[in-house]
Amino acid sequence: MSDYAVVNPATGETLATYPTISDAELETAIATADSAYRQWRDVPVAERAERLRRVAELHRERRDELSAIIVREMGKPLAAAEGEVDFAADITEYYADQAEKITGDQPLEIEGEGPAFIRRSPLGVLLGIMPWNFPYYQVARFAAPNIMIGNTILLKHAPQCPESSAAIQKIYEDAGLEGVYINLYATNEQAATVIADRRVQGVSVTGSERAGSAVAEIAGRNLKKVALELGGSDPFILLSTDDLDATVQAAVDARLDNNGQSCNAAKRFIVIDELYEAFLEKFTAAMSGAQVGDPFAEDTVLGPLSSLAAAERLAEQVDRAVAQGARLVTGGTRDQAYYPGTVLTDVTPDMDVYREELFGPVGVVYRVSSEEEAVQIANDTSYGLGSYVFTTDADQASRIADRIDAGMVYINLVLADEPALPFGGVKRSGTSREMGLLAADEFVNKKLIRAAS
Repeated sequence: MSDYAVVNPATGETLATYPTISDAELETAIATADSAYRQWRDVPVAERAERLRRVAELHRERRDELSAIIVREMGKPLAAAEGEVDFAADITEYYADQAEKITGDQPLEIEGEGPAFIRRSPLGVLLGIMPWNFPYYQVARFAAPNIMIGNTILLKHAPQCPESSAAIQKIYEDAGLEGVYINLYATNEQAATVIADRRVQGVSVTGSERAGSAVAEIAGRNLKKVALELGGSDPFILLSTDDLDATVQAAVDARLDNNGQSCNAAKRFIVIDELYEAFLEKFTAAMSGAQVGDPFAEDTVLGPLSSLAAAERLAEQVDRAVAQGARLVTGGTRDQAYYPGTVLTDVTPDMDVYREELFGPVGVVYRVSSEEEAVQIANDTSYGLGSYVFTTDADQASRIADRIDAGMVYINLVLADEPALPFGGVKRSGTSREMGLLAADEFVNKKLIRAAS
């Protein structure tokens, strides 16, 4: 029986199952990707860019179909699903637009005579292991820059995303990239086999700490390059504002995006004492008022979580936090896979929830008396993905940005990702960068070429 199945979290109904790839089929897939690499790396850059641009166009042409698929697969509200398809297209197009910059030689200034430069060359076949929360966006930010460079891709998606996986492969095939991108309905054991294969040069994982550490261990044993994009418990620091209502709305938007199931969502709200009571009142009202319902309905803000298991896990975390002394201000009542906007306060370092990532629509609000205390709480986590700082003091914003242990700092704005901005973290949030030009440097041979004058 296959682990790959579309189970609609809104109804619990299993809509379709997909067979796991056989070992013989897996061998064929690896061989096909390796053979395709030996041709694709020599395709002129302009032609590579045009085929990648066609991938972006097909995302846009099939927007309605692609959006509906992921609403069924993981409960994403329809408007958010449409936005994700658009963003995946934008990311893919960005790398087509940046083709010359990504692949061009980088001259070096040297003391000796003659030219010296860095030439970026592809490495070969890469394995991507992707999560369920952004089925198109996650794939685009890994596959697009690496295909543009000249690598080829084997993609193991989350078991609950088989329909979107098939749709992505069809797009690449229809864009003339058959063999350059291959979807694998593989088991974890088969993924380990792929990583160990001599024809595979690297692996990129977006997922949990547990998945990241397991894959990194296998990659390390086989001396393979590994890129990790893992969890986050991003702080939202509020020290001053000219518009509290707008700041609260930004906080809610940053927490509830994608049903609260985003690695870089704001999860811990750290508020200066003089704004705390007013912020908490408004934040609680907005969180409790977020419409829960059918993810296909226009007014739905929160659809179901990605699965019944995900909702049960979140409910257990909240219940345990309350049992340990946290105050439940609003929410906290699960209905099958649905979970409402929820607010916790009075969380202390001795509680489990202080250290955990809450992957759903739950915000924890902290009161602080100073900038120093705000930074201390923000950094008191094993994660270091994103962060958000709201202040009217530009010097203060700059100071905090310097002191925050995170891969990304957004000042006075949220949900401002775009293809040109690198995405990634530090500490247990990961080791690499995706999106922006930095993404094209993860799996590439930066080859030095030095010639006589």
